Amino acid sequence: MKNVAVIGAGTMGNGIAHTFAQKGFKVQLIDISQQSLDKGLATITKNLDRMIAKEKISEADKETTLSNISTYTNIKEGVEYAGLVVEAATENIDLKLKIFRELSEACSEDTILATNTSSISITQIAAVTKKPDMVIGMHFMNPVPIMKLVEIIRGYNTSDEVTNTIMEMSKTLGKVPVEVNDYPGFVANRILMPMINESIETLYNGVAGVSEIDTVMKLGMAHPMGPLQLADFIGLDVCLSILNVMYDGFKNPKYAPCPLLVNMVMAGKLGVKSGEGFYDYSESRKAENVAKQFV
Repeated sequence: MKNVAVIGAGTMGNGIAHTFAQKGFKVQLIDISQQSLDKGLATITKNLDRMIAKEKISEADKETTLSNISTYTNIKEGVEYAGLVVEAATENIDLKLKIFRELSEACSEDTILATNTSSISITQIAAVTKKPDMVIGMHFMNPVPIMKLVEIIRGYNTSDEVTNTIMEMSKTLGKVPVEVNDYPGFVANRILMPMINESIETLYNGVAGVSEIDTVMKLGMAHPMGPLQLADFIGLDVCLSILNVMYDGFKNPKYAPCPLLVNMVMAGKLGVKSGEGFYDYSESRKAENVAKQFV
């Protein structure tokens, strides 16, 4: 279990790889392109440098962490020695099912397969594998190296042994694991996304403007970031995807995405990642300043 493969070198994937590597695990970071891997490693390096600047780690800690990470563009090679695989690919059910079918063929029977999905059914993902009892959800929060919470999601067939192993492993990472059951949105997003969606509805209905809504929630409810700014940070496409999963799963209209959110995603206004969402991030450092509020 000291060898961990992480699939996906994007925001969540490189954060998960960083966290495991910093705690002494050997990490095999896997993505389809070397360019994505290089970008992921650059992000990890930048975040480690930031920790050095804050005197949280030493230069030697940084070098040790980076030396614990190796990169692969081939899943089969990357997972060969892994006791745990954490999938952190795009929140797309078809892509995740494809990856888990491949993992089921490539990994040993003793390898635990985890997904960082924020809303998709663990049971559905596990059903395409040979050993659904070895599949579990590990929903890390962003930014992974900083945020303490990990939702540990049991699928219908996830074994007690696997659940206990992942709960204890999460603690060794310095995280606080919370065990939840496998229903759309789990706990975090089942509560968060309707709040974000209602904030968008409030804007859509002309009750108040963007900054006014966020100011009310920050000053009135002591939220560190307003819901519309948080939606920009998460990615409006991700918010829409999670709401659709919950709407499809529960068939309850309270989870139906606001038309404004749907239109913004169709128009490519995805938040920080696209340079524009509810706020304008076109100036060179605005997006970075939003992210820093979480660090």
